[in-house]
Amino acid sequence: MKVLYSWLREMAPFDHAPDVVSDAFNDLGTPVDAVTRLGEGLTGIVVARVLALRSHPKADRIGLVDVDAGDGEALQIACGAFNMAEGDLVPLATLGTTMPGGMEIARRQMRGEWSNGMLCSSAELGLGSDHAGIRVLPAGLVPGTPVADALGVAPDVLWDLEVNANRPDALSVAGLARDLAARLGVPFTLARPEVTTAGAPAADALTVEILDPDLCGRFGTWLLRGLDPTATSPEWMQQRLVHLGMRPISALVDISNYVMLELGQPNHPYDLAGVPGAGFRIRRARETDSLRTLDGVERTFAPDDLLICGGDDVALGIAGVMGGAAAEISPTTTDVALEMAWFRPEAVGRTGRRLGLRTEAAARFERGTDPEVIDLAAARFAALAAQICGTTLAPGAVDERGDLPDRAPVRVRTARVNQVLGTDLDTPAITALLDPIGFTSTPVEDSHGDLDVTIPTWRHDSTAEIDVVEEVARHFGYAHIPRRELATSRPGRLSHAQRRRREVRRLLTGLGLTEVMPLPFLAPDQLAACGLPTTGIGLLNSLVAEESVLRPTLLPGLVGAVATNATRRRTGVCLFEIGHVFLPTETRAAPTGPGRPDLLPDEREHLGVALAGAEAPEAVQVWLALAARLGLDNVDVANAERPGLHPTRSAIARVGGEKVGSVGEVDPAVLDALGVGERVAWLEVDLGALLATAVGERTYRPVSRFPSSDVDLAFEVPGDVAATDLERALTAASPLVWSVRLFDTYRGPGVADGRRSLAYRVRFDSPERTLTDAEVADARQALIDAVTGAHRATLRG
Repeated sequence: MKVLYSWLREMAPFDHAPDVVSDAFNDLGTPVDAVTRLGEGLTGIVVARVLALRSHPKADRIGLVDVDAGDGEALQIACGAFNMAEGDLVPLATLGTTMPGGMEIARRQMRGEWSNGMLCSSAELGLGSDHAGIRVLPAGLVPGTPVADALGVAPDVLWDLEVNANRPDALSVAGLARDLAARLGVPFTLARPEVTTAGAPAADALTVEILDPDLCGRFGTWLLRGLDPTATSPEWMQQRLVHLGMRPISALVDISNYVMLELGQPNHPYDLAGVPGAGFRIRRARETDSLRTLDGVERTFAPDDLLICGGDDVALGIAGVMGGAAAEISPTTTDVALEMAWFRPEAVGRTGRRLGLRTEAAARFERGTDPEVIDLAAARFAALAAQICGTTLAPGAVDERGDLPDRAPVRVRTARVNQVLGTDLDTPAITALLDPIGFTSTPVEDSHGDLDVTIPTWRHDSTAEIDVVEEVARHFGYAHIPRRELATSRPGRLSHAQRRRREVRRLLTGLGLTEVMPLPFLAPDQLAACGLPTTGIGLLNSLVAEESVLRPTLLPGLVGAVATNATRRRTGVCLFEIGHVFLPTETRAAPTGPGRPDLLPDEREHLGVALAGAEAPEAVQVWLALAARLGLDNVDVANAERPGLHPTRSAIARVGGEKVGSVGEVDPAVLDALGVGERVAWLEVDLGALLATAVGERTYRPVSRFPSSDVDLAFEVPGDVAATDLERALTAASPLVWSVRLFDTYRGPGVADGRRSLAYRVRFDSPERTLTDAEVADARQALIDAVTGAHRATLRG
């Protein structure tokens, strides 16, 4: 929204410097995008009469114009515009003039012809945006007269303001003046013009019928007789329209736009002869309705669009958006039906967006106009039309009402205002801030400073207490509200379990694994293919009919993901998932009522790891790395058959002797059923239980700067001896052991029935020195003795 200082001063006695006004606009929530000083830099520009026009002998795009600058002498000007005729009056920038844009006018030769000045467009004068041609001045001006005097141009200031959706009142000069006057402490008035009426009443010639009162809250018509079709709007009005971004068109259209900009009330003048039956019917559109709008486009409508129709029920205009061509003001118009209305904002916005029509009227209607300013706007229109177009206003009006918004008082608590804003305002101070902007406050008896605030009709956006609090803040001044740090009783930090869960994710991704998220819904045949029982927690409303069981384990989803990758020739994938499994639980009495069964499943958070192309020891290594990261004590594995896993390459994972999961390799039969042609190491643990386990002390030791020595040892042990038991024995056998890693498990020829071979790589190191061969040999023998003596093991050659 643009606004002129001179226009604001017609409503309040502002005498403040433009910078002060700019600061006030910014603080009131209408930020200033640009400030332009007008009427300056016109010294040296005079009225000149065109005497003759001729072509340039050496240039097709340049003409030569002889003008009289008031001294009776012909002055040659070279000009690139051709919109003038002999006898026209034009602005001439004389030699030595400095234009508003900073350009200095000097005598110049253009293709061999001298130019003794410059003829100016509106844009070059700073009086508009038209660059297309030379500005032709009104007839009757005297050549040689300064242009500023001839056009009545006085120094002025133009503000370009940003208006947000919650300030419908700021889309009018009056609304901005009211707000600014309240901030700067000057009185604001809207004078009501005196209009003389004559002739038969408007009600004798016009009718109005609102068929859809929920979309049209008010529709008024006034009758203006005796329009002079040759009238033109005065220069001062055209200048104001141009500065505010509107193009002068004709006298009556200019008056319509002027009133809309001044008071914020869109309006539409109809040629009464083009209104069938001299009546208006406001109704929702029908599928058969169509209308050629003022922009020449034939339009059709949806049932929620609101139309303004004539007495014959044929559409004349789109309510709140654009009028139709049938009743457009023309050179033959003599009597005018002036319409001013209030339409529901949501309906206008919906119609405008659907039709792709963005008009100045729609921009105001969709934010909410003032239904009570209509009478003042009609009087202002009639007064200007009488002055400019010679019209006479018929007595009375035809003014029908529909459903208007409820404007019941809003209870505003002084304590709440101060709580939200962090201020210490009392009730009189709040009242003093609200009353100047039309928010009428009435103290509530027997309360602690509460107010009943009546929200003005021009603030459709304000409906609740918090909206009034915002108005108090705007006019108290955001700069006056003390800054403070917000305190909260709930600090934003991760819980202990969340931090440890993130540690798990970082560990696994650091090991080269990729997280996946299969769905928790399975088909019974998927469970069967994985060697698992097909019974489980069933779903009554499954997304896919076949996937009717909640998963009891992460195995089908992760191995299925491995299979999917295998079909796309991506082998060796390493995946993990953190997700919930659902286990059946026995029926038990609910705590809220004796005898009431609680059938909720036992839902647990599990971690699953699938390592394609890997063997069981690698899954064990992931388990040990996980336990170390979580600081778990007494971690081991114990050989045991597990559903879906290899019968001789599976174990249970334990913490402190308690089972927390399974580790090993996926059963080859399962892999064959799913089309996976490589081994898959597997780990699944109850992550929720691990996260809840107390963290043990983590011990750290410095990394040795001396060379280490590796030895490989393979032991044949009974099948019931766990690999982790041997690992603990090896680790404890010598202080020189730095690490122990199982790298091979073997059953077959060369190994007795019921026994297996476990091969370990042991690293010896010392933080103090380089180990000698003898020290390494002694340490190796100590490891062999410890294992063979405690676990019925023999060293394999």
